[in-house]
Amino acid sequence: MISMVQYAVGDATAPAGSSGPKVIAHVCNDSGGWGRGFVTAVSRRWQAPEAAYRAWYRERGRPGNDFALGAVQLVPVEDGIWVANMIGQHGIARRGRTDAPIRYEAITAALTTLVTHCTRLGASAHLPRIGCGLAGGTWDRIEPLLITHLATRGIATTVYDIP
Repeated sequence: MISMVQYAVGDATAPAGSSGPKVIAHVCNDSGGWGRGFVTAVSRRWQAPEAAYRAWYRERGRPGNDFALGAVQLVPVEDGIWVANMIGQHGIARRGRTDAPIRYEAITAALTTLVTHCTRLGASAHLPRIGCGLAGGTWDRIEPLLITHLATRGIATTVYDIP
């Protein structure tokens, strides 16, 4: 069954809809920075995703640590709710930077992994408009990735816009 991406006005850290397991996915950078954008909402609700991301970054390059563009770190935050830290941007947005930090290939790789996690958990996916804020991406390039890698694979996908 092919489903489409659903849109909702609300807080992606408080996913609505079905009562089943949920994965809240968002894009992180590969430079260890956490403190602007959607991550601030995540950190207001739970401490674990930031702590896990910082430890993952700190231990990068060590055996067994897959921290790199395209990688996904799944962090349990509540019973039946996980946060997926997806590494999809190279560096961070800075004044004077001429290129956007978004890496669409990394988003594609991360979504492929996210589908595996959602399938294993029987979970729906809940996201803000990933990659379109500080990462500098465009929704006309991100939305087709969500459709291809999540919705057409049967993962109920909801994208949240803040009121």
